[in-house]
Amino acid sequence: MAKHHDWQPDVLGAPYQQLTLPLAADDEGDVVATLVRRADQVGALADLHRGPLRGTDVLYVHGWSDYFFQKPLAAYWREQGARFFALDLRKYGRSLRPGQTPGYVNDLATYDEDIEAALDVMGHGLADPLGERSLILMGHSTGGLTLSLWTARHPERVAALVLNSPWLEFQARALARTAIMPIERARASLDPLGVQPKVDLGYYTRSVSAALGGEWEYDLAWRPARGFDTHPGWMAAIFAGQARVAAGLAMPTPALTLLSARSTMSATWSPAMTRSDIVLDVEDTARAALHLGSTVTVARIDGALHDVILSAPRPRQEAFAAITRWMAGYAPG
Repeated sequence: MAKHHDWQPDVLGAPYQQLTLPLAADDEGDVVATLVRRADQVGALADLHRGPLRGTDVLYVHGWSDYFFQKPLAAYWREQGARFFALDLRKYGRSLRPGQTPGYVNDLATYDEDIEAALDVMGHGLADPLGERSLILMGHSTGGLTLSLWTARHPERVAALVLNSPWLEFQARALARTAIMPIERARASLDPLGVQPKVDLGYYTRSVSAALGGEWEYDLAWRPARGFDTHPGWMAAIFAGQARVAAGLAMPTPALTLLSARSTMSATWSPAMTRSDIVLDVEDTARAALHLGSTVTVARIDGALHDVILSAPRPRQEAFAAITRWMAGYAPG
């Protein structure tokens, strides 16, 4: 018998709904994650789109200082016939509670609880029989790193992995990460919640936020202009995850990595920042993606932003077309 869940109207409006997922409390109190879905994939409306991915579920996980608001992404997957779900991880977006340190964990495996809670609702929990519906995971930036590590531990549960500019390597390259890691580990052991200097100058927000001349409307409290504060404990967790990728994850799961064609790294504003990745070094990311597993595709999108789905209409549609072409070969049977 299907479980009853108390889905509520979502901040994005119809047809979006959200479900609060209670998690184990931590030192800052009660902890939750939040699952988002479209109401038109439920009941009699579930087969409204008879695309090639009928019988497939997609779970999307956002990046750092972020939450799910990318409605064109949900529309794309529904047009392909899949059921689409998005997860706001603990202490992000819909899941952020007063008194919590935004986005903070000291181990990316902490998110296993969030992911399992979401999969349980979706019908992909550990207690559910495998194979009834196929599962595609999609992650952006830090979410892409988190899902890559999770998939490597649970390859039998994932049919395909789609990554949107995943943060697989430190911006200053592996050599710098290796040099900085011991320092961050020491700081994390002494003062894990210490506040580190901000390096985000707000240019990425300027390139995407409608309030600053971009295209997208979203909550700047949940996606701040210069990002959340970062902390040694969190940074050490990121470095540890990136080190595991660099060592090779050996995933049998096919993976697609979407990246911009170029990066623009500058201390001053440039119009090029509206058509390139200004967060990650895309060349380093492309190289790091090859360490994911045996079947890895890298698609470079000219004019794309760090979040490829937030790019201008032409590169955004090229990204969707790249996913569609890739799925023609690797879509779940």
